[in-house]
Amino acid sequence: MKGLLKKGGAWIAVAILSPAVLMAQDKVEASVGADLVSGYIWRGQDLGNVSIQPSLSIAYKGFSLSAWGSVGFEKSDTKEFDLTLGYGIGGFSVSVTDYWFNNGPAYFHYGAHDTNHTFEAQVGYDFGVLAVNWYTNFAGNVGYNSDGDRAYASYIALSAPFRLGGLDWEATVGATPWENDFYNGGKNGFAVSEVGIKATKELKITDSWTLPVFAQAIWNPATEGAYFVAGLSF
Repeated sequence: MKGLLKKGGAWIAVAILSPAVLMAQDKVEASVGADLVSGYIWRGQDLGNVSIQPSLSIAYKGFSLSAWGSVGFEKSDTKEFDLTLGYGIGGFSVSVTDYWFNNGPAYFHYGAHDTNHTFEAQVGYDFGVLAVNWYTNFAGNVGYNSDGDRAYASYIALSAPFRLGGLDWEATVGATPWENDFYNGGKNGFAVSEVGIKATKELKITDSWTLPVFAQAIWNPATEGAYFVAGLSF
């Protein structure tokens, strides 16, 4: 999550980071894959350099359980492991994600002041031409305000897909609605964290196999950051 596509993003994400809208399946469906990205940017936050981001999911009748991770090529890079339980029907989706990073207490530490987990709830609707998603941290590292109170850091994302010049595109805008130190280095109040545009192309490798390639430009007005990321999806 935290940390291109976390959660950024992914995207990125993908991110994961927003859950796919699922139609009710009559049988169990499973998928496995991985992204190779030139940088890990999540919701406008710079969380690492070149990374491998594997994913695994299983779905049945609108319910889904997915695992996502990220590991950089440098020994010092933070490792991430996320689990998401979700449900989708039509354009509606809801989910809960457990984000965990290895630069703190070990995985099975869940104490209020002794954990490196963040638990986040998501609700959203995909209208086809526009998808709207709301995310709120509700346990673990929830984010704090300048008074030291729990802020329950939240994020709202709008994304619009379109096709142009033979490529699939997606425009994204994301913002934090109130003060917290979870995003943007603790900028006060409402802040736009991400303005992004992503293009994807399917490269034909053989008659039966194509390789998705994407490039993404991301700006964070709150921190005045700018990023250009490329990736491959396997």
